[in-house]
Amino acid sequence: MKWEGRRQSTNVEDRRGVSPAGRTILGGGFGLLLILALALFTGADPLQLMSELAVEPGAVQTRQSAPAPDDDISRFVGTVLADTEDVWGESFARSGRRYTPPRLVLYSGVTRVPGGMAQGASGPFYLPADQTVYLDFSFFEQMRRQFGMRGDFAAAYVIAHEVGHHVQQQLGLTDKVHRLAGRVSQEEFNRMSVRLELQADFLAGVWAYHAQQRWDILEEGDIEEAINAAEVVGDDRLQESTRGYAVPDSFTHGTAEQRRRWFLKGFRSGRLSEGDTFSIPYNQL
Repeated sequence: MKWEGRRQSTNVEDRRGVSPAGRTILGGGFGLLLILALALFTGADPLQLMSELAVEPGAVQTRQSAPAPDDDISRFVGTVLADTEDVWGESFARSGRRYTPPRLVLYSGVTRVPGGMAQGASGPFYLPADQTVYLDFSFFEQMRRQFGMRGDFAAAYVIAHEVGHHVQQQLGLTDKVHRLAGRVSQEEFNRMSVRLELQADFLAGVWAYHAQQRWDILEEGDIEEAINAAEVVGDDRLQESTRGYAVPDSFTHGTAEQRRRWFLKGFRSGRLSEGDTFSIPYNQL
């Protein structure tokens, strides 16, 4: 991916090297999927693993040396976030809306979030409560070692996916889905969650389309990196690996094939209007 030399976002807060104490809560997005995947590769009980990843109240974390604010990771994340700001700002403006960019907190190990703490082992996630993407960049190294997720464009896709959740929040879609909790069956709520996640994959594809048109960011193999990243955390792949079989009614993020297809649909069309995952019959997603 060609990312150097472009504008960097001012909405990145770098907390690396700061590890506050407290009880950890696990984030959404790729987080729960990573916990299940870790259980697969370690043979651990997922619930026990989630408990062990939590930091008990009063625990003291080792403070690491804070990296330079202009290191490659900071500049890469800042550039990708700036690209999303430009793409979505222009997209919203074309339809007469105003896009308010999210913050992105770059941290290492553990960080404070509204209502508690988050741990990097839970993976990147977007928190609607403070409209912030939380990212421990070591997640990508962990995924590279365990699942073969590699390449800077795979990282860019994950960031764009989480920003896609912010776009959904700006459009009012996230709140509509979350209000259904407790009002519909768990199976139906899971299906709404799948629709939300697949749309975020689509939005990541739309971002990639416009970023390529505007800045010519892609290099050979980049799209394959994003597709691999999308497929490796498909619900069916994780469940078949951990259980030996898949339970579609419990899916919350979509299958590997669905995630690949919706990302590619966004990338090939570049049109926000083609990403309505909520009006399509569920069996046709």
